[in-house]
Amino acid sequence: MSKIASRFLTAESSVNQLLSQPSALSFGGTSEEEHRIWRKAFRRKLIKNLGPKPEPVPQEVEILEHTQMDGYVREKIIFNPDPFSSIPAYVLTPDKASRKNKHPAVLCSHGHGMGKDPLVGLKEDYQKQFAVELTRNGFITISPDWRCFGERRDRDEWVRRSGRDGCNVAYFAFGYFGYQLLQLDICDAQQCLDYLQSRADVDKKRIGCMGCSFGGTMTTYVSAVDQRIKAAVIVCYLSTLDDALGDRGRGNTCGSQFMFGLRQFGKIADVAGLIAPRSCMVQIASNDTCFIDTDAKKAFNHLEQIYSASGHPSKLELDYFEGEHEIDLVPAIKFFEEHLQ
Repeated sequence: MSKIASRFLTAESSVNQLLSQPSALSFGGTSEEEHRIWRKAFRRKLIKNLGPKPEPVPQEVEILEHTQMDGYVREKIIFNPDPFSSIPAYVLTPDKASRKNKHPAVLCSHGHGMGKDPLVGLKEDYQKQFAVELTRNGFITISPDWRCFGERRDRDEWVRRSGRDGCNVAYFAFGYFGYQLLQLDICDAQQCLDYLQSRADVDKKRIGCMGCSFGGTMTTYVSAVDQRIKAAVIVCYLSTLDDALGDRGRGNTCGSQFMFGLRQFGKIADVAGLIAPRSCMVQIASNDTCFIDTDAKKAFNHLEQIYSASGHPSKLELDYFEGEHEIDLVPAIKFFEEHLQ
């Protein structure tokens, strides 16, 4: 009697079977030559799978608000990155910044939630108004709303059900036009970098990126694909897809964070590995129930292997702190001061 074949009836069982297969381009070397060859191949594959970019349009920046704060100016701006989108953002500028006194800058990426407002102190949450704190320490910051969040959040009637994740719906909708939502957000981020570099008071060679949770997703991908980011702080995001898609994570992802085909050819840590040899800090919280510390440490170990092979292991830092799904503010500021100031 022949052996009965294994059966996989549900999506969950199929995914578990797929997770048992290796990723084709995940880094496994030790030498600088192996790293050089891998980096070229992995970057090429990542860029291809991110898909097409919309045609950019000339930046026409409109200043909507101008408010003098304690030691800095808060401006609200808006501009179109492409023919069908608009980006609202807050820009915080230290009073001492000028054409003759250029300052470093940080792209501040919000997490899944209320959008940009908590970053600039207009609301309170786990992100601890980190754009304000960076500006108080000498950095020009830009905090945009990513698609589906803040002022760019879609009305419930368009999503159809109030309990449905709007970024999942947007992912499907943009997909019909050939765009991946993550790629659109990356393009928006690069437009924000263009804006920063257009300012006379910004030191174009000293730009960083930071974010927590989905903000960590954006920090990882933007820093991986854009060499203008010289220092990155990835907070409570570095993890494995094995956990996100397994029984513990139970689908811990969304349309905004979805990268087409990633598990087939690599890992989240491989994407972060493209940041090397530039400076990178990874923050892992001891009591994070979203991206748990044991899984995050596995991902960090893989990232550490990549940095070691690149020949620049000292450019990678781990901040493991006692806390929940939140930002560890002081070490992050110190990191940027060391690597951008």
